[in-house]
Amino acid sequence: MRKIILASTSSRRRHLLETLIGKNFEVKPASYMEDNSLFADPVQLVLHHSMEKAKEISRGLEEEVVIACDTVVVVEREILGKPSTEESARSMLKKINNQLVEVVSGLAAIDTKFKKININYEKTQVKIKLLTEKEIDDYIKTGEPIGKAGAFAIQERAAQFIEKINGCYFNVVGLPIYRLNIVLKGLGIYTLDYK
Repeated sequence: MRKIILASTSSRRRHLLETLIGKNFEVKPASYMEDNSLFADPVQLVLHHSMEKAKEISRGLEEEVVIACDTVVVVEREILGKPSTEESARSMLKKINNQLVEVVSGLAAIDTKFKKININYEKTQVKIKLLTEKEIDDYIKTGEPIGKAGAFAIQERAAQFIEKINGCYFNVVGLPIYRLNIVLKGLGIYTLDYK
């Protein structure tokens, strides 16, 4: 089995990767700062961010496979990242209120031994219900929207705001498992080998 490194601070991504390969990986968060103004196209943006994170962590490594992911929410062609304040969370929640949004994730994996790179992406549509001002305010008070793409966490309390979903649920949580498996297979890694 190859040693895998997840370039992420996200507990959700760590948990999802664990469902795929157990605890057979190490976490090394990248210090790369995402700039969502770099590209207007969300797919190009998330692929760029995930690739930069993976490249940073793979420097100096010789045996490992580094995995990185980046996720944004798109509403009416506007790219929403992760709010860091209550004010930015409120602004995002108002933008996604009663909207069909698209969650876009980019994946990058670098095999440092064989000098191979594989990238891919996933898109999922999510319909957000009509939220009242009170619901928005009360949700912000939970602290949950901070640091979440689009200011909501589908696997937590925001689940009650989701009318329907079209596509990969795990993508909305933060790590598209199906697509990641394809990326790893492209590097010759069979996830069922991991016990």
